[in-house]
Amino acid sequence: MCTLTLAWRTFPDAPVVVAANRDEAFGRPSAPPSRIEDDPIVVAPRDLEAGGTWLGYNEHGLLVGITNRWVSGLAGERSRGLLVRDALRRRSAEEASRDVERAVGADEYEGFNLVLADADAALLLEWDGYLRVRQYDPGVHVVVNVGTDDSFFVPDRRPEVGRRQAENARKVREALGPEPGESADEWLDRAGEVLGDHEYGVCVHGDGYGTRSSSLVALYEDGPETHLFADGPPCETAFRPVESQL
Repeated sequence: MCTLTLAWRTFPDAPVVVAANRDEAFGRPSAPPSRIEDDPIVVAPRDLEAGGTWLGYNEHGLLVGITNRWVSGLAGERSRGLLVRDALRRRSAEEASRDVERAVGADEYEGFNLVLADADAALLLEWDGYLRVRQYDPGVHVVVNVGTDDSFFVPDRRPEVGRRQAENARKVREALGPEPGESADEWLDRAGEVLGDHEYGVCVHGDGYGTRSSSLVALYEDGPETHLFADGPPCETAFRPVESQL
């Protein structure tokens, strides 16, 4: 996944709301969201090649999502998607964060930006050989391969693409600032349009690589979650509801 937008404690009824595009090689097989764990219940799509996932949530209200982090020189013996799946077995963002700290000491991973969010905390874990933990304030935050919000870096490889991605992230964050009286579901409607609008540059079409799917998720303090999934680029694929599994 290359673009993850988190609205944390922005809406009174839904502490965790996410809109995200996943960019991946077209030939890498995957499965749409379903119940993939039972204790706790975890709902997520699956990477059928390595067995992990890129975005999911569990019955405790914890959401976990990941993007690559464009850094060089890191071996990736274990899939980053498996790290997401491990985190989704935890009860809270804080507990999952401690688990990730142990994991990067035990196994080798390529660079990543890992978002952990529940009703009490929203954390970004940035791994480039050194693990940094950033705590988000309430509001809208955008994570891409070169950083988050106004904290971006220029990658050694493809520096111009990195600069363009940072600018796209800034545009998405500005466009998805909450409007007065807006509900989480209304925000998700707008977010789905932004994710598929090429003006913002986050719906990618390349040679053998591009935006494979898009997810809209709202986790409420009371009541069933909202989960919409586009099994293809959101510029040309309709979002369809995923039946509640919790």
